[in-house]
Amino acid sequence: MNRILLIDDDLGLSELLAQLLELEGFQLTLAHNGQVGLDLALEQDFDLILLDVMLPKLNGFEVLRAIRHKKQTPVLMLTARGDEIDRVVGLEIGADDYLPKPFNDRELVARIRAIIRRTHLLPQNTPKSIQDFGDLQLDPTRQEVYCQDLLILLTGTEFSLLHELVQHAGELVSKETLSESVLGKKLMPFDRSLDMHLSNLRKKMPERKDARPRVKTIRGKGYIWLP
Repeated sequence: MNRILLIDDDLGLSELLAQLLELEGFQLTLAHNGQVGLDLALEQDFDLILLDVMLPKLNGFEVLRAIRHKKQTPVLMLTARGDEIDRVVGLEIGADDYLPKPFNDRELVARIRAIIRRTHLLPQNTPKSIQDFGDLQLDPTRQEVYCQDLLILLTGTEFSLLHELVQHAGELVSKETLSESVLGKKLMPFDRSLDMHLSNLRKKMPERKDARPRVKTIRGKGYIWLP
């Protein structure tokens, strides 16, 4: 059973979501302020954290930043509808995805399942399948990537994005394709999620020894991972 931590100070919404997600087969833990949520996130292991932006004690951004210093647990941020700044900041800090309030129950469940599916580790007895791509070594079973023999700490979404791009090195991969295969949702107008995840990925990757960029952006179309 997948474990979810919901950090939200709206008691009514929290209770409704608890009922919904438990009916869907998830085990839910609730926290109603940022500090309690952060403590739970660091002390226990969860498959996903649902994190509201507006919280007492510590806001959602402070909680996410503190989590990312210690863990790469997938985080789905709950933001105010139309507040683009919150979404951009959340993605920059390391959120895996966001969902504006108020949201549709079915969409929430679909987003949760998509994130868990792409970040869920395979059983430990699964044979290793290290994949080499130039100076990169990717282990999909452990969601680990080494670059120039250094372990690079990536979120599950960043790993999935990298894995998808390197498998099609030298080819243009459209934003529409990446949105569906990596984020589990159709690309919407003005959605900058992929751009933010790629920006975070670029910052974490060491420079190539030949000084070439690792990825090229084709404006309005997609990205090419340069072999």
